[in-house]
Amino acid sequence: MVKAAYTRGTGPGTPTRTRVLVVGGGYVGMYTALTLQRKLRDDEAEITVVTPEPYMTYQPFLPEAAAGSISPRHVVVPLRRVLDKCRIVIGEVQRIDHSKRTATLTTLATEDEGTGAVEMEYDELVLAPGSISRALPVPGLADYGIGFKTVEEAIGLRNHVIEQMDIASSTRDPAVRDAALTFVFVGGGYAGVEALGELENMARYATRYYHNVKPEDMRWVLVEASDRILPEVGPEMGRYTIRELRRRNIDLRLETRLESCVDRVAVLSDGARFPTRTVVWTAGVKPHPVLAATDLPRNERGRLKCTARLSVDGVENAWAAGDAAAVPDVTADEPGRECAPNAQHAVRQAKVLAENLIASLRGQPLQEYAHKYAGSVASLGLHQGVAHVYGRKLKGYPAWLMHRVYHLSRVPTFNRKMRVLAEWTLAGLFTREIVSLGSLEHPRAEFEIAAGGRARPDAMDLTADSSPDAGRPAAERGGEPAGTPAADQTGKGAAAPAAGTAPAAPAAPAPDPDATPDPAPKPSPDPGPSAPKNGND
Repeated sequence: MVKAAYTRGTGPGTPTRTRVLVVGGGYVGMYTALTLQRKLRDDEAEITVVTPEPYMTYQPFLPEAAAGSISPRHVVVPLRRVLDKCRIVIGEVQRIDHSKRTATLTTLATEDEGTGAVEMEYDELVLAPGSISRALPVPGLADYGIGFKTVEEAIGLRNHVIEQMDIASSTRDPAVRDAALTFVFVGGGYAGVEALGELENMARYATRYYHNVKPEDMRWVLVEASDRILPEVGPEMGRYTIRELRRRNIDLRLETRLESCVDRVAVLSDGARFPTRTVVWTAGVKPHPVLAATDLPRNERGRLKCTARLSVDGVENAWAAGDAAAVPDVTADEPGRECAPNAQHAVRQAKVLAENLIASLRGQPLQEYAHKYAGSVASLGLHQGVAHVYGRKLKGYPAWLMHRVYHLSRVPTFNRKMRVLAEWTLAGLFTREIVSLGSLEHPRAEFEIAAGGRARPDAMDLTADSSPDAGRPAAERGGEPAGTPAADQTGKGAAAPAAGTAPAAPAAPAPDPDATPDPAPKPSPDPGPSAPKNGND
């Protein structure tokens, strides 16, 4: 254990600065640090942000990134550029001892250094680690499930869907074709419905470029454990969404659960069985496990007990918001109600949290967080959507347009706003891109073959080692305010991926210089999963 080089300025003539530690670089973490660096003088505080990724992901744009409407690099905001006055540490906080004001963390250099975890001291703590996937012990899910919480997973899923269409177009086996063209989504919240709507729309468009794949050949299945979908937009808009999806021949199954997906067969609680190569899990989230590794008070759901001023209840110098925090909703009619852990609250909570932290440092009074829920918007694919905002209900094109306008206004930085707007404009003028770039996820494959190393990996497979996060425990991956933790297999809130990790291939033996080299191994014709493969505020 070593101590980080992060010490209070106590040298001669150096004013004492408050050490602020922000855990998480998502909505709450980024916006809190952004407000702090703008309003605090350099001699007042030094701000450190510890986050697993060097960027903040704007998750509402993941479905459009998956559909190819937005470039993946415009869905993320680089923290080092935005938080130029903060110290950014790419790493994972393992535990926090607030009584001693210390946090133990690992960084990207920890393994190479061989010195173990780093202990960092702080004066003020902002906990915003977000949420992780709430995966259930469904047989086969860890082997074949695909998540939809990160930009890597969104782009990987796009590549996967297009590649399944390529497989269906080239195979002569009807069973392989049917499985490749069957897509099962679990969870009827925002993540599941929007991802399915955008990808189905994209795939239907792509069929015009396949001589033997038609839209009616594909089967899209949405599985939801409750009796409705998109509960945030209200019953009326929820029923409209059901009608719209079924009009597009999407098999919508309510009050149904995924029982198993062993051997690439999705078995549902209603007895249906679907051979499929695609099971997308978007059925809920849960608080980040780092909360359990602290000495701070938590509620029965594992979230930090907070006051309406966004301080941790009964604890000094500790603050929290977003998915990690159980914040009282002072605008609710019924007492004891908490703010929903979603992006709408998280962004606004971050501003109040930062202002209260500054007021606390300066000995000024604190304010309560109060924001009445404005409503919800959801996209169902190109030119289709539903919205329930300030009591007004919209559907179809007007709702889709409102969805785009709202999220364009919410995405951070003017730079990102203009880039997204430019991409939408170009997408309206030209045709969609339908290219699968799954090989990007194995960039060294060709060189390894040329160098006499291992064989080329199977065709793109999301359950293999196909993202920068593959191989890292789910609990160590970043996320952000995603939505209310759902009941079993309900998709209320943001996506909650569940995936395993493919085991590393054994090292190839050294070649015999006297032997005649064998030709490079050919790729396997089976591109499917071979082995198993989430929140920062």
